[in-house]
Amino acid sequence: MQIHSGISSLRSALKDRGRVAFAPTMGNLHEGHISLMTQAKQQADTVVASIFVNRLQFGPNEDFDKYPRTFDADCEKLQAAGVDVLFAPTESDLYPEPQEYMVEPPAIQHMLDGEFRPGHFRGVATVVLKLLNIVQPQVALFGKKDYQQLMVLRNMVRQLALPIDIIGGETVRAEDGLALSSRNGYLSAAERQEATRLFRVISQIREQICHGAHNFPELEQAAVAELSGAGWKTDYVAVRQQSDLQPATSAKQALVVLAASRLGSTRLIDNIEV
Repeated sequence: MQIHSGISSLRSALKDRGRVAFAPTMGNLHEGHISLMTQAKQQADTVVASIFVNRLQFGPNEDFDKYPRTFDADCEKLQAAGVDVLFAPTESDLYPEPQEYMVEPPAIQHMLDGEFRPGHFRGVATVVLKLLNIVQPQVALFGKKDYQQLMVLRNMVRQLALPIDIIGGETVRAEDGLALSSRNGYLSAAERQEATRLFRVISQIREQICHGAHNFPELEQAAVAELSGAGWKTDYVAVRQQSDLQPATSAKQALVVLAASRLGSTRLIDNIEV
């Protein structure tokens, strides 16, 4: 596996490499990331991954400084997964001057996660557009666990007419149902045991909808109450349309249940399609 930190050296390395699939990450890799690399190998001749903790998408009181950085272990996992090229820029490589040109997503950036993390999706869209311009892949892969992020990026690529297919990878879970996440490492042993409640709660909503329930606000409120009763501090539990993440109006639509809640100091997100 080749490793490049500079943009020009990466571009040189990708010349005449056929169809390229790209999976951007912030490192601290788990099986969810590796499943994206496996999918990427099925889509292209050359698989490129990136590791970059993007300051632009972190708020002033978020975990940028303590976000886990495990570069050597990540490289071993990527090599074992058959990744051909790793792009691992420093901040000065990717932002040699202040990033004054920013991607401003539409109203979707202010709902759900965006309501509680102002500026987050602007930072995500900006760095992803920059990475896509650098790598110039034909395919890019992102996990469905970050459901809203996937929609923001898919819409960006479509509206800016980028010649890239966006593929959403299914959420990979531990045996007890917890969605794999780099932030799970922040959980204490007791919190890790309790953390499975988030998936159970949204799964219950899904089952209720499948059995005819259609009072979505009531389902959301009951879920928040259950989480609160177990000591969680919930930002949202929401039943939304898969197509645009607007509030659901009918159980006949393709729906998704999304949640973000804090257990101790750790903010967890999850979703399940209906």
